[in-house]
Amino acid sequence: MNLATVYRREGAKIKNSLFARNAGWMFLGQGLAVVSQGVYFILLARLLGVLEYGIFGGAFAMVMIVANYCALGSHSVFLRYVSADHSRYALYWGNILLTTLSVGSLVSLLVIGVGPLLAHSYSQSMLAWIAIANCLCAQLTLAAGRVFQTFEQMRTTALLNLLTNLLRTLAAIVLLIGWHRATAGQWAFAAMLVSLVATVVAVWVVRRRYGPAEFSLRLARDRAGEGLVFALCYSTSGFYNDLDKAMLGHYGMNVANGIYTMAYRAVDVCTMPLYAIQAAAFPRFFKKGEATGLGSTASYALKILKRTAPYGALAAAAMFLSAPLIPWVLGSGFRESTEALRWLCLLPLFRSFHISAGDAIAGGGHVPVRLATQSVAAVFNFAVNLYLIPRYSWHGAAWSSLATDGLLAILNWAVLLAMAERARKEKEIYD
Repeated sequence: MNLATVYRREGAKIKNSLFARNAGWMFLGQGLAVVSQGVYFILLARLLGVLEYGIFGGAFAMVMIVANYCALGSHSVFLRYVSADHSRYALYWGNILLTTLSVGSLVSLLVIGVGPLLAHSYSQSMLAWIAIANCLCAQLTLAAGRVFQTFEQMRTTALLNLLTNLLRTLAAIVLLIGWHRATAGQWAFAAMLVSLVATVVAVWVVRRRYGPAEFSLRLARDRAGEGLVFALCYSTSGFYNDLDKAMLGHYGMNVANGIYTMAYRAVDVCTMPLYAIQAAAFPRFFKKGEATGLGSTASYALKILKRTAPYGALAAAAMFLSAPLIPWVLGSGFRESTEALRWLCLLPLFRSFHISAGDAIAGGGHVPVRLATQSVAAVFNFAVNLYLIPRYSWHGAAWSSLATDGLLAILNWAVLLAMAERARKEKEIYD
């Protein structure tokens, strides 16, 4: 068999593979999102400057710590149950809308009332705009994307994920051209408006493609406990990702927060292709878990890791080498972000390990176990930040982030392999 035949055969396999197509669409969407977010962060840094960027970044992080509670995990409940039976769509979509609008509104009011007491730099109006954008709008847009992810229509998921980024980029361009400078509060209001537009479009697209929602208070009550476990998983992840920036804001280190947040956002942008692979694989973890159990999801996690770990290493090298470009692109106020990015550049590699194992644990029907490992990481992150940030500012936050993601990678894989081995032995006994 000649080489050309092999290439044609492999190309045909990729072309006919639903997973490859879905991952490809997510890669395309995430690739465009990387470009869009890269432009967005450059424009936003120029628009706000390092101080106002630090104020906005701290307030945004504070809101994001609680934002994942707003849907009470209803979009993950949707993914779990509708993946296996598409006829359940209407009731579970209605559960998402009902839960997010009610709980999200309550959480937003809590943020507006308590936020200024935790950090005096944050006004109630600024927190209100950020809360509406992220506790309500972003959660509904995310849920709409999750609907299409459940049906393995990743093209639409990718487009919906891209929509908010594009609109925010356009808003930043308009403000930069028209005003040249803006405060954190002014940008929060603009971001809220474009987030609202994106949400209206996303919800309309779901209704047009799959039909109207149906509402059942009984279903919402019955799935609330399971959804809360999912929400806790997301919230613990958001906790250790955003706590450092919120604490920098609490201590009034707004310039340091601007330096650190910019570097962290660069890491998030570079991690997006990794998330694309994980997003395409996530529904399959549940299918494999339901069909054959934890052993199957563990094997699948290893398969996914072979794709994501090399990317994580490549991204780390690229960020380390390109870090000196930051002050040239963003301005001299962000000069220290070069060092911050070099400290944080290993995060995509660590994330490739802990996300793949965590998805395998959840897909195997052990969501509380994943919650436990992430809770350990969150408590560890809080304790380390409490000691390091007052003493070492953003350097302490960077050291804490590396330690937390590394710890979670070790925990998730150790737990996954141990549980898979136990499941294998139990199967041998019963067989």
